[in-house]
Amino acid sequence: MSTKNIYLSKDDHTVLNHLLRGLSAKIDTVFRLRAELSRAIVLDADEVPDEAIGLGSDVEIEDLDSGEREAYTLTLPAQSDFEQGRLSILTPIGAGLLGYEEGDEIEWPTPGGLRRIRVLRVRRTCGALPTCEGLR
Repeated sequence: MSTKNIYLSKDDHTVLNHLLRGLSAKIDTVFRLRAELSRAIVLDADEVPDEAIGLGSDVEIEDLDSGEREAYTLTLPAQSDFEQGRLSILTPIGAGLLGYEEGDEIEWPTPGGLRRIRVLRVRRTCGALPTCEGLR
């Protein structure tokens, strides 16, 4: 995990805190996501850097060990669909990406072991989701 600053909108921060309220901190991803939320720099939506990953962001990443590239839209669990590239914030990679920016390199624990990832591209949008209601 990194100690680099991460940036979140007030809306994303509020929605995610509400989502986590009913989940057990004994679940590793929930514990780690709560830690990320507690250290995030929370800004008004128009002040968040365009390259910072938030809910609804389209993200392209590269695995630094395998060279494999993957593209996702970061979503709330109800909108997630891995086959369609919609990645839940409650997955290890989804939680790990939150708040980081283009060019950042992240080390994040997953069930398969530590993943080293570079963020190649970020586009902040809600376009791939059925609705942005509750996201922004």
